[in-house]
Amino acid sequence: MTSELEVKIKRGGADDAGGGGYETFRVPQRANQTVLDVVTWIQREADPSLTYRFACRVGVCGSCAMTVNGRPRWTCRTHVSKVAGDGKLIIEPLVNLPVIKDLVTDMTGFFEKWQAARGRFESAISRDDPLVPISPDAPERREADAAIECINCGVCYSACDVVAWNPDYLGPAALNRAWAAWNDTRDGDRAGLLRAVGGDAGCGNCHSHQSCADHCPVEINPTRSIAGLKRASLVALLKGAG
Repeated sequence: MTSELEVKIKRGGADDAGGGGYETFRVPQRANQTVLDVVTWIQREADPSLTYRFACRVGVCGSCAMTVNGRPRWTCRTHVSKVAGDGKLIIEPLVNLPVIKDLVTDMTGFFEKWQAARGRFESAISRDDPLVPISPDAPERREADAAIECINCGVCYSACDVVAWNPDYLGPAALNRAWAAWNDTRDGDRAGLLRAVGGDAGCGNCHSHQSCADHCPVEINPTRSIAGLKRASLVALLKGAG
């Protein structure tokens, strides 16, 4: 007899009073089964109206992030055997983001904060000027390397206590990206970047709880990046450049 999982999924959307409720499904349990496999089985075999988001299925895109048994995770890389020892799963959308429907969240605000944190390259030279070489061993290059692999999945944002308390807070992903950009010594507006991350919703609000680092699927440490921005902002202030 095939064993089964008891799976509770948060249903509903922005138009549902109270945010919707939970629906329980019985799902066949299989070897090497991921949480994304479970959600896919439910949508294909039990309820085609279930709404969720995924793309690559192999841990590259990050679009399948959901809250699984209370913890934000990539569902494509989360094996059921690791998180459902009692045969039970509770699957919910990421927190700190508006819900569109069921397990799909609206990432608009998340990406707008990326823009607000100015984590983009502003060239100090024109396309006609010679390229400035950057040594792979340069301290700034190493700092950028440690922060640059973020793929915008939103797991750290969902895990962040400060975002939960202050919806205006830029969040760990945006600030981590800003730190990578600040360490690009070719950038022509590094002072402007520090101003962008130094406001009321910026890096100074981080409480260093390390939830972002603890949950990051690619093992980036945004708390460390944010600490770097704090130091750089303080140095700029003391030099009168803040």
